[in-house]
Amino acid sequence: MGFLRWIGGIILLIWLLGLLFKMGGSLIHLLLVIAVIVFIIDFLTGRRA
Repeated sequence: MGFLRWIGGIILLIWLLGLLFKMGGSLIHLLLVIAVIVFIIDFLTGRRA
């Protein structure tokens, strides 16, 4: 699940850049929600392995 971790990290970085430069609107918040879901899935499935 390392790949999901990379995708989640990139999405969080894009979200932070959007907050800093005040652009993107609701798309940025949608990306944040997706990143959080990815991290939760990664955490739950990584714990079992």
